[in-house]
Amino acid sequence: MSTIKFTSLGGVGEIGASAHLLEIDGLQILLDCGLHPKKDGLDSLPRFERLTRAPDAVVISHAHHDHCASLPYLLNLFPGAVPYATTPTVSIMNRMLRNSVSVMGKLREERGIEAYPLYDYDDVEFAVRRTYGIEMNQEFGITPKNPVRLRFSDAGHVLGSASVSIRAPGHSIFYTSDICTIDQELMPALVLPDDIASVDTLIIESTHGANEEADIIDYHEEITRFAKDISRVLLNNGTVLVPSFALGRSQEVLNMIHRLQESGDIPYVPVYASGLGRAVYEVYNKYADCLRPGVELTPLDNFENVGDVWDPAVARKLLRKPSIIVATSGMMIENTPSAMIAQELVKSERNAIFFVGYCDPDTLGHQVKFAKKGDRLVFERGGAPVENQLDNIEWYHFSAHAPRRDLRKVAEQFEAKNIVFVHGDPPALRWMSENCGNGCLKFTPEI
Repeated sequence: MSTIKFTSLGGVGEIGASAHLLEIDGLQILLDCGLHPKKDGLDSLPRFERLTRAPDAVVISHAHHDHCASLPYLLNLFPGAVPYATTPTVSIMNRMLRNSVSVMGKLREERGIEAYPLYDYDDVEFAVRRTYGIEMNQEFGITPKNPVRLRFSDAGHVLGSASVSIRAPGHSIFYTSDICTIDQELMPALVLPDDIASVDTLIIESTHGANEEADIIDYHEEITRFAKDISRVLLNNGTVLVPSFALGRSQEVLNMIHRLQESGDIPYVPVYASGLGRAVYEVYNKYADCLRPGVELTPLDNFENVGDVWDPAVARKLLRKPSIIVATSGMMIENTPSAMIAQELVKSERNAIFFVGYCDPDTLGHQVKFAKKGDRLVFERGGAPVENQLDNIEWYHFSAHAPRRDLRKVAEQFEAKNIVFVHGDPPALRWMSENCGNGCLKFTPEI
């Protein structure tokens, strides 16, 4: 019988800097290695000071910032650590981490954060080169003589996203990471492995644990509402801005828009996509066989490039004719493409901003989401306030996270003796603990 110890270094009681250390008979496996999107500099890192040595393995579940973006920093501390991820995740991680270096460099200049960048492009190259790309459902080991075996399975969240099965002598663990339990526009739903009856410990995400509304929203009804609202704006000669996350949501929404144009539910107008979203789109094209069976990925050249929107003249030119612009960041962080376009777009009441993902209360996106006509908003650091002329600011629930009713159903399919709740704020963890896994030993680790 194996001795198992679980220590969270980040990603419990909050969403960000996911990093969970599993110790199995002395073997150390770090599950994810992210940065915290709401914190800056060294504060954004997981608590790596709790590591007494290099982990034997670092398992990256997917390439979102909060799950992978501290990997180059960790490998500077412990060059001997060996990372593993699915093959598509390795490719996406390369794009995402390089972008992180660029963003951190800008933040150092703009906000004087001396710790930035936490790593450079050479560190990213080393991290990506060192990461083993593993195929989905392929069993692999960490060291030749160690009996612990791991296997990735489809998590349904974004391209390459994986849940992780870990089998040790006398004990089996399943880490869901971020999961989606319905088919999305491009991604197929979560697929649980056949051997879930043998799982002793379940480690499950809790993102929507406190979100009652997510339980009653129908994905297909949201698409219908999205199409009708876009059409109304375009027929009024307006432009629709869709702030969107670079990985996952951008590719899903772009293909959704193209399909709705093909079916006649949205008028044909130019559709624009911004830089990092386009770069990740290329990886989606490379691994199109990993997408939902039967889905056709729209060629990237169907979508025009937004260009240098930090030049006000470029942003104004974009808005001269009706169009749809899918631009990062999804939370409309200041100085990002979505924010710079919005700075011009809010000046005309014909236009609209349609959010398709979560906006943290501390972000500009949240302010814009609840802005009234006449409110004054600042879209770039140090910039002058702009008066909002829009009445048409909407939000659509296209989350790639399972609602809590489905998280509970997932937990009920296991016969686990132990259940650990991660990746959620305190109210979400509380709901999950009270409603999931009856008869299990429940554990919400403290950070």
